[in-house]
Amino acid sequence: MNVTRARVAAPAAGGPVRAAGTGVLVVVPTFNERDNLPGLTQALLDLDAVRLLVVDDRSPDGTGALADDLAGQHPGRIEVMHRSGPRGLGRSYADGLARALETGAPLIAQMDADLSHAPGHLPAMVAATAHADLVVGSRYCAGGAIENWAPRRRLLSACANRYIRAVTGLRTQDCTSGYRCWTREALARIPLDRIESDGYSFLVEMLHEAVREGLRVAEVPIVFVERRLGESKLSTQVLLESALMPWRLRFRPRPTPAADRTVGVTPS
Repeated sequence: MNVTRARVAAPAAGGPVRAAGTGVLVVVPTFNERDNLPGLTQALLDLDAVRLLVVDDRSPDGTGALADDLAGQHPGRIEVMHRSGPRGLGRSYADGLARALETGAPLIAQMDADLSHAPGHLPAMVAATAHADLVVGSRYCAGGAIENWAPRRRLLSACANRYIRAVTGLRTQDCTSGYRCWTREALARIPLDRIESDGYSFLVEMLHEAVREGLRVAEVPIVFVERRLGESKLSTQVLLESALMPWRLRFRPRPTPAADRTVGVTPS
């Protein structure tokens, strides 16, 4: 499938959002996101040529059944994967991204289901794939911002990113952002079957693997908004894994040396 990665101007606030001709498949893992999924789905479907893959981790609140209903209402634009086996954000993403590769979609995005990642930023991220293999929606590059976080949460996130960069040598400002857009060719080079993380450290591990593969990484500023509905999935086990993973990555054997090809920030 041919795809035109034209530069798309960021939409004006409150205006219509279009990402014409991009052929983007957005992977969204869900666990107890029944209240947020309808709003996210509608916002994504308002974008041209955007499809949605919901990866539900056996949500006890009925999110999976709701996703099936939405897929029935929008045939060809929404697909639902019902996971089995051990739960975890990393496992859900690995399964969902593998499925996305099977569809042949030229661009594959990933985002949270809790409305913290605004679909309105997606066109700018898609545009940045004209010169990057992986585009990170960044809270910490110039123009990025966070809304409704307590000072303690801001400090924890900022320190975590500094810690990750110090240990791993990554240059990306927002190593823990879950809002990303890959070219299909780039994602296909990542060994999803060998990713070890169960929780949020999956995001750092995937970024590390991308850099190790020599992929071009760019950051596009986003405004991250704290969830309004539902509960955070952070736990002590997830935080512990996130603290240890950078060290595991630092000493992971490198099959082929590759330089960090971070290409900078694309203005929105």
